[in-house]
Amino acid sequence: MSLPYSDSLPIHKLATCFNYKSTTYKFYWFLSIIQILETGKREISKKEIFAGMIANSWYTTNYFNLSFGVQDQFQKAIIEIQKIEKITIQEEKHIIKKNLIESQNRATIKTLNHFNKNVPHHFLSPWISADNKKSVYEFSKNIENKCLYELEKDYIKINPYWEEYLLKNAKILKDFCYWNLALYLQARNPNVPDIPNKLIKSAVRDKLTDQRKHFWNLVFQEKNEIQCIYTGEMLTIDNYDVEHFIPHSFVSHDLIWNLIPADKRFNSSKNNKLPVIKKHFNAFFDLQKEAVKIVFEKNPNNKFLLEYLTIFPELSTVENLSDVFDKSRFEERITPLITIASNNGFQFLP
Repeated sequence: MSLPYSDSLPIHKLATCFNYKSTTYKFYWFLSIIQILETGKREISKKEIFAGMIANSWYTTNYFNLSFGVQDQFQKAIIEIQKIEKITIQEEKHIIKKNLIESQNRATIKTLNHFNKNVPHHFLSPWISADNKKSVYEFSKNIENKCLYELEKDYIKINPYWEEYLLKNAKILKDFCYWNLALYLQARNPNVPDIPNKLIKSAVRDKLTDQRKHFWNLVFQEKNEIQCIYTGEMLTIDNYDVEHFIPHSFVSHDLIWNLIPADKRFNSSKNNKLPVIKKHFNAFFDLQKEAVKIVFEKNPNNKFLLEYLTIFPELSTVENLSDVFDKSRFEERITPLITIASNNGFQFLP
């Protein structure tokens, strides 16, 4: 993905800013600047930019547990700030940013100020060598040098030559950042699914209402009660939650083969913990297989049955789904996902 062309600006220099991709900070720095510029500010405090960087990457780091790579100090700062400020991992981005801007905690301020040592002037290295910080600051103040911004002690000022370009192409420039972040993170998390959808917190999480009403309620109507595979409690059609066997924060989908009814009290405390294969898989599989049989008999055209074809891709229809619903194949699909999630920092249930 290329940056939008301009015949009056050194776009090649802006593109060069992102050539060295051993860390994520350049993309989050630029992304934060664009977002703030869109609010009408030309003079932008560094603290606000740093807070925006943290807020933009909060969900990716703290909820999805993606690795930024061993060299990336930015991720370490995010994790440290989460511990210091005690902000929940699922907090809204604007609240995270506001809390960090207003924070009086010395440790938080120190962590945010740490980025000021290198990030603002290193980003301008395509215009002038970043070896001498003072020289970069002086060079940036001359707008005719067409640096992206002018550097001051506590803020940056967008160069007037760049302002129209940045605002006109804001959507493309933000997509450019997300596209490159997706490539960067996929290379460092090669077995993690759906990286692009783990860069931004979804505006609204699916409440699984359809899966409950049109799939699992059919099973309850046939069985009356279902035993929770985690607690052993008997569940009824009026008293159960639909939960992700492998956490949503890892798979980032709501496919029916990963969903089962569970005890409401347990589900509220499970969070993003992983099931234990030896302890939970047999009951999970037996419930899934029985559910497929019941739902198919009640409604062979049920749309959720089609989602099992991702487990058994050799089938073009669901007519023979019950016949090929093989335990070992299902386990072969589930186990690697749980292993990878564990390797990425997800904890197991006790």
